[in-house]
Amino acid sequence: MRVLTWQWGRRGAGPRFAALLHAAFGRLPATEAMLSLSAEAEILAAADAPDCAWRYPTYASAAGALARLLTLPLAGRSVRADLARLAPDVALCAMPAVLDRLMVANLRVPYGLIVHDAVSHPGESLSFRLVNQARLLRGAGLLVTLSQAVTDELHGAGAVRPGQRVLTLTHPPMPVGDGAMPAAPFAHGGLPRLLMFGRLLPYKGLDLLCEAMERLGPDPGFGLRVAGDGPDSAELGRLGAMPHVTLDRRWIPEAELPRLIGEADALVLPYRQASQSGVAAAALALGRQVIATDVGGLAEQLRDAPQAILCPPDAGALADALRRWRDRRDTQGAWRPTDPMAAWTAMAAQIRAGLEALSGSG
Repeated sequence: MRVLTWQWGRRGAGPRFAALLHAAFGRLPATEAMLSLSAEAEILAAADAPDCAWRYPTYASAAGALARLLTLPLAGRSVRADLARLAPDVALCAMPAVLDRLMVANLRVPYGLIVHDAVSHPGESLSFRLVNQARLLRGAGLLVTLSQAVTDELHGAGAVRPGQRVLTLTHPPMPVGDGAMPAAPFAHGGLPRLLMFGRLLPYKGLDLLCEAMERLGPDPGFGLRVAGDGPDSAELGRLGAMPHVTLDRRWIPEAELPRLIGEADALVLPYRQASQSGVAAAALALGRQVIATDVGGLAEQLRDAPQAILCPPDAGALADALRRWRDRRDTQGAWRPTDPMAAWTAMAAQIRAGLEALSGSG
C-alpha cells in the first residue's frame, strides 16, 4: 500500500511529527511511504533533512499565506499533477495547516487525519488551524487522536460523523536532532537545571509556575530557564525578576532543540489545560525527567513514564513536586529510553490498518 503523509506547516512540531511517522510507515512490510512537506519547512534545511518526495511551496510570511489563499483556485492543476506522480492509495494529514483545503480538494483517495487538538486552548491564536481542521474532519474516513481527552472533546463537539472511525493512540517519545543521547541528568555536577520550553501562552500555566517559584523562596536550589515565544505578561515579568530564572524569549529554531533540552536536567510543564505534549515527548526521548500537572491528555501521556512527576494544577502542589525533584536528583540510569522508533512503528502499524480498511488495499 502506498501511503502519502503530508504536513504543510513551516515550523514547530508538525513537520517533525510527519517526518517521524513517515519513517515509521517505511519500516512496515508491504508499505511504500511518501512524504510531502512545505518547501519552506524548517527541518528541510537541516543536514539530516528527511526524505521528502514532494516539497510543496507554501509561504514564508503572514502576507505570503494570505496571497496563497487568494490564489488557491489556480493551484489545483499542479497539485493534481504531483498527486498523479506519487499515486498514493491513501493519504494522512499529520497535523492541520493553512493550505490543507488545496490538498483535500484535489485528493482522489481516502485520507485520515491526526487530530492533535479538538478545541482552541485559552490565549492561543490557532483558530485558523481549527477552521481548516473542521473542513478536513468532514472528509476524513479515519480520525486519529493522541489522547482519550481529545477523543472525548471531538465527540462532545459533534465533530465525528456517523461511520467515521476514531482511533485513540498515545504520543510516542519524539526524538529531536540526530537521535544522539545527551549526558545524563546532573552529570554536569552543578546547580540543578530546570527548563520550561514552548509557546508561552496562558494555558501553559505561567501563573502556576510563577507562584510555585515564589513559594520556593529567593534560593530554590536550582536554576530555571524559560524559553520560547509568547506575548508579554505579568507572570513573565515576575519570573524574569527572580535571581535564579533566565528568560529566553524567542522562537527556538529546530536545530537548537537537542542542546536546549539536553542541557536541562528536567522539564516542567505546569499546564492548566493540555491535549498532549510534543515537549514532553521530546523530553522522554532524550531521557529527561518531566514535572507536569495531571491535566487532560498530559496525564494520559505521562502516567506510565517512570521519570515523570505528576501533580494537581495547583501552585502549592507544583512547588512540592519541584522540591521532590530537586532533593531526589534521579539519574537516567533506571529509565534510559529504548529505541523511540519502535513506538512510532507500532503507532504507524495501527494507523496503516485503519487506512487499509478505508481503501480496501492489502
